Amino acid sequence: MSDELPEDFEIPDDISELTAPRDRELAVLLTQVADAEALAAACALAELDVDAAPTPIGALAVLRDLTGEAPERAAAAVSQLVTGVPLILVTRAEGQLTAVRYTGGNADGNLPPGLVLSGAPDALEDLLTGAITVADLPGVVQSGGIGRFKAMRMLAGIARKARKNP
Repeated sequence: MSDELPEDFEIPDDISELTAPRDRELAVLLTQVADAEALAAACALAELDVDAAPTPIGALAVLRDLTGEAPERAAAAVSQLVTGVPLILVTRAEGQLTAVRYTGGNADGNLPPGLVLSGAPDALEDLLTGAITVADLPGVVQSGGIGRFKAMRMLAGIARKARKNP
């Protein structure tokens, strides 16, 4: 056994590239927001481009920007807008799932992805495993086409409906 390193072996000057997030294939925000339109409107107010879809346990948002820390910034922004209700950011990179809980704009810690999926709708598991795409989900609402004023009107209308039908 030789103690010599190969000639092309390099030690990086900055080790952050070794600990930086890997390229993600998918990032999904799991929320308890009852309405996909409301979640899309909230994301539009936060200037996030998402596809929101309803599920039996709450709307989810599939993030379009997966670069760098964009998913974490999105989770923090939405968790600030939807106060008092935690959300979970689930990401898939190189076949591995990670799940992080957010409340009030802050990450509260990692959750076991299996535990998160155990109570989730089948559509979410299918989405995370790549069996379906967001286009296959029923009732998808895109936040990209919603302006700030329209988003505020949508949220006000949803709030009025909720007060009328408790």
